[in-house]
Amino acid sequence: MKTEVSQSLFERALKVSPGGVHSPVRAFRGVGGPPRFIREADGSRITDVDGNSYIDYCMSWGPLLFGHQDPEVRAAVDEALSRGWSYGAAEAGSLELAEFIVQRLPWVQKIRFVNSGTEAVMSALRVARGATGRSKILKFSGCYHGHVDSMLVKAGSGLAEMASPDSAGVPPQTAADTLVAPLDDPAQLEALWATHGGEIAAVIVEPLPANNGLLPQRPGFLQSLIQQAHKAGALVIFDEVISGFRIGFGGMAGELGLEPDLVTYGKVIGGGFPVGAYGGRADLMDLVAPAGPVYQAGTLSANSVAMAAGLAMLRKLEREPPYAVLQQRVNALGSALTAGAARNGIGDFGLQSHGSLFWPVFGKVGTADGVVRAVEHVPANQARRFTRLFHALLARGVYLAPSGFEVGFLSTAHSDADLETTVAAFTTALTAAPGAD
Repeated sequence: MKTEVSQSLFERALKVSPGGVHSPVRAFRGVGGPPRFIREADGSRITDVDGNSYIDYCMSWGPLLFGHQDPEVRAAVDEALSRGWSYGAAEAGSLELAEFIVQRLPWVQKIRFVNSGTEAVMSALRVARGATGRSKILKFSGCYHGHVDSMLVKAGSGLAEMASPDSAGVPPQTAADTLVAPLDDPAQLEALWATHGGEIAAVIVEPLPANNGLLPQRPGFLQSLIQQAHKAGALVIFDEVISGFRIGFGGMAGELGLEPDLVTYGKVIGGGFPVGAYGGRADLMDLVAPAGPVYQAGTLSANSVAMAAGLAMLRKLEREPPYAVLQQRVNALGSALTAGAARNGIGDFGLQSHGSLFWPVFGKVGTADGVVRAVEHVPANQARRFTRLFHALLARGVYLAPSGFEVGFLSTAHSDADLETTVAAFTTALTAAPGAD
């Protein structure tokens, strides 16, 4: 496999951009080697500047449920572009998309579009603080909520206590307003509410954590979390930037029958274009400027092209829901990969999945049911063993997200032949990337 052109571009990029990229995971630092510079994408495949073609399971980190360049979304984008691409003024496209979402999701009574998931989280936290008059936020270890200062924190010396900065440039006083609790630990959570409940403005959680491995939560844990928050006078924010409209049309809130006070979306509602949104109860959203005192603004928010792409995507998802088929295919993929690993003498491999998301797990999982639900349960050699497999698969034309802690995404564009090729590549790759240390 040739990589000379990608290598050359990366060397040039290192001279003008931090780490040679514009988002850290693209740099392949977690797996080593030069990142592939992509030239084009179509359907289930991406092609790099050296001419290598890959079956893509990154799918732009989730929004492309129908694959790259879906004709219906493409037609909506072309039509929007023919009328202009940035107005800086009110326009009907965002109204149509807002009405479409509000009419279908009862927990979203009003919605505000922004430009990214990070922006959506930042704004939802501000609303929660404005509504409650409290300053502290509770988050969970293993959940990622963008690069908001107060969310770039890690737990302190205890399992559930004041956080400390997890990034240079985050002041300790900012981190001090964030509490961090472990996932899947009801006792620690109950103790935290007992100690700090009256100070917490909101608890924010990925109802399906998918940024530090795929960590499915027990429904009872999330239900109890909502009850405890409301008892303490705190709000509940579901971060569904990845799971929203990807797991099912209603995301995890719809699947579990739980209604958060506020919710953040991204990825899918832009059809692959940069979009984020936050929404929720009308009384809370009416606190946002210009209706209320909580300020938030964005020159390029509700960009007309992204709104058109998002509306086309959501209309197609409602008309042709792919969710059941995608889940069946992920389950079949997991069974085939696990069987292939077993045939190669590797019995400690598993494909953890939920809906159309999947995550390869390497090593013995120390939970009673064998499911990784918290970062503390991730096998110790996960990163090392994934790195070996990643490069072996890449050389055989299969592109996974370049990190052992990122999830994969299936789309309707992935054919039976793609899945068969993936299983064959995986089984062959095991000989080049042996599993046990």
